[in-house]
Amino acid sequence: MEPLALAVMGAGLIGRQHIDRIEKAAECRLAAIVDPATDAPQTAKQQGVTHYSNIADALANEVFDGVIIATPNALHSEHAEQCLARNLPILIEKPIAHESAAAKSLLTAERDHGHKILVGHHRVHSPIMETAREIVSSGVLGSITTVMGSAQFYKPAAYFDEALWRTKRGGGPILINLIHEIGNLRTLVGEISSVQAMASSAARNFEVEDTVAITLRFDSGALGTFMLSDSAVSSASWEHTARENPAYPHDPNQDCYQISGTKGSLAVPTMRVKSFTDNQEVSWWSPMDEQKINYEAADPLVRQLNHFCDIIRGTAKSKVSAFDGLQNLLVTEAIAKSISAGRAIEIER
Repeated sequence: MEPLALAVMGAGLIGRQHIDRIEKAAECRLAAIVDPATDAPQTAKQQGVTHYSNIADALANEVFDGVIIATPNALHSEHAEQCLARNLPILIEKPIAHESAAAKSLLTAERDHGHKILVGHHRVHSPIMETAREIVSSGVLGSITTVMGSAQFYKPAAYFDEALWRTKRGGGPILINLIHEIGNLRTLVGEISSVQAMASSAARNFEVEDTVAITLRFDSGALGTFMLSDSAVSSASWEHTARENPAYPHDPNQDCYQISGTKGSLAVPTMRVKSFTDNQEVSWWSPMDEQKINYEAADPLVRQLNHFCDIIRGTAKSKVSAFDGLQNLLVTEAIAKSISAGRAIEIER
């Protein structure tokens, strides 16, 4: 079977991650890099592929089997629509768009024309998340009552200097980082019905937030709290606990989520399940047993790429559809609205 020809739009931080996985894959090959940045031609030359400054020129001169969109958030919907107009399957990095109106337009295109969209919430493909979903859905935790989550880390100044859009509207940790967490929480606990949040930009004084405190209500009645900061010296984050990206130091004793129910609790990603034995009274006076659930580690970006290839070939349906991308975005928008309004915001349905 011939390798699928993929174009990568955006050769920045995440775009280079996709390029690296494609280079090592058997199912696909890098066919072109599309990026107007001054260093993009050199990146394309190193990869031995053609460079294009815009997707229109790329589509006019080459035939692709699919396109990976890793451009700045504000350009996602524009670039996606150009690809969809040519019936090209797309893997579009999260967020699916910079605002829900644009995301709804892509959802309509997906429904009306049967185009294949995979949104790049790559943690859905993580063995950690797969194992956590199995534990929660098994009923061993009982009815979920509470969720505590954290994404706290310190981004260096160079992270912002190399991409100033991260300091402006459409950037910031709510859209760049929190949207990953929202996707995880929806996958594990179900749909979120309302949120209330407050934010601060005191640490960096950027146009966007650097720290956010959030409360969440789920459709099931479960309640959650989440702390987000890109300016906190902490390892209480997916990046530092999951051990999926070797660029980050690993803290093996830290968790970023705790999901608790009427029968037990799960700490993620250490996968420690605490519960009472059958002959124990379910009471805070009773000691709990702890069981560590094992899983086989794998690179979620590789698994996501393989899944995208299956979608292109028509052998799989998207695990993260435009609908999922839209719902994750609607929750983040509601969080931003809550920060501005100073009250709880219901999630649009």
